[in-house]
Amino acid sequence: MYTTQPHQAPAPSRIPVARMLAVTLMTRDELLDLFRRSGALLEGHFRLSSGLHSSGFLQCALVLQTPSTAETLGRAVADKLRGLRPTVVLSPALGGLIIGHEVGRALGVRAIFAERQDGILTLRRGFSLSETDRTVVIEDVVTTGGSTRETMQVAIAAGAQVVGAGAVVDRSGGRADLGVPFHALFDIDLPTYEPSACPLCAKGLAVVKPGSRPTA
Repeated sequence: MYTTQPHQAPAPSRIPVARMLAVTLMTRDELLDLFRRSGALLEGHFRLSSGLHSSGFLQCALVLQTPSTAETLGRAVADKLRGLRPTVVLSPALGGLIIGHEVGRALGVRAIFAERQDGILTLRRGFSLSETDRTVVIEDVVTTGGSTRETMQVAIAAGAQVVGAGAVVDRSGGRADLGVPFHALFDIDLPTYEPSACPLCAKGLAVVKPGSRPTA
């Protein structure tokens, strides 16, 4: 003889929901604190990919190394771009790879990347774009917008339409003019200097090149 127990539906998992809402509920200061706690907000004397010098550097890879965080941030960027109806995400290697993939996942579209060959940013590895593609360019950090514009040109040269751009961080102070809708999760205006007018150089402080791309 046996008895049956009343059917109980399994309790819904709260983790994915919390993860889904995390960025929506996070303020700019909380996002910035996430970078600090991850060791991703660095202070010192840095040479940026643009060639400018700065006293601050955002190493997004340290935040994005946690897959759940990368997924959450990617979904948040995707939500800002969804209305543009993109069909493909294009990112520059190396910095844009992880966040670009997560944005593509959240949008349910392809995520491809451009990389340098003989110093020229181009599509490789069989990646392709066509005139029917509505492309969004995704970066981890935008400073001057030079890398983003260069990646946009890769899409345009392939015949695709660039409908927008996105990033985790905009450190341009709103000055990056990309010619398309641009959305970032938060902005931070870290000081930048021309090498010839850099006060850190004047103090004799050694300069570090922390990024993945050769200096412009």
